[in-house]
Amino acid sequence: MQNAAFHAAGFDWTYELLDVPGDQLGRAVDSLRAQDVAGANVTIPHKVAVMEHLDRIDADALRAHAVNTIKHEGQHLVGYNTDVAGIRAAADDVAFNPRGAAVVVLGAGGSARAAAVALEGAHIIFVARHPESAGEMPGRVMAWDDPAWPALVRSADLLLNATPLGRREEMPVRPNALPTTGAVIDLVYVPGSTPLVRKARSLGLATADGWRVLLAQGAQSFEIWTGQPAPLEAMKAGMDAA
Repeated sequence: MQNAAFHAAGFDWTYELLDVPGDQLGRAVDSLRAQDVAGANVTIPHKVAVMEHLDRIDADALRAHAVNTIKHEGQHLVGYNTDVAGIRAAADDVAFNPRGAAVVVLGAGGSARAAAVALEGAHIIFVARHPESAGEMPGRVMAWDDPAWPALVRSADLLLNATPLGRREEMPVRPNALPTTGAVIDLVYVPGSTPLVRKARSLGLATADGWRVLLAQGAQSFEIWTGQPAPLEAMKAGMDAA
């Protein structure tokens, strides 16, 4: 996606994967200070831990307490959170208005925190697989094994999956625990949508999948690095080709 964008916009840049173990995170971030590096994306499990290695944090990233995009500015590394923009775009796609709405977010990590920023004004319940390590969240936190939360999903205005669950045939919730009339957003991105999104669509619910979120957050990352509008059609074509 990003390489297609760079080519379309005339940048002689490449986007490359760097696999970083947790104990080498600080060293990897310092390597970004090389003069020929414009920035980076950061994904699970480093979105929170990376913040202590940066020189400045953007407002949305501070509110989400998570960084997924780094820009190299002079000798400084600045952290941003473009997951917020991606989730806002998905919410717009399903015509979701967060003001006063009831939302259930599956997960309590960096993506869930970005969702809280993107859906500001909603009443959010976070369902955490590891509630003891969730920290302070801007809403109620329930444990994954709490039998009460599936009923809350049924009456929710929005269900948002911010866990990696559901990449293959499994779903993070039982089919009979989907919202009755609310929308569904799944941040997991796989070709052809996830089982959660496919099931929600079959029930007539408004849905947005991880591909939409990925395109929107990737576009904002491109704009942060380059200062130019993102070539969305080229980025989408790059995603579809992959």
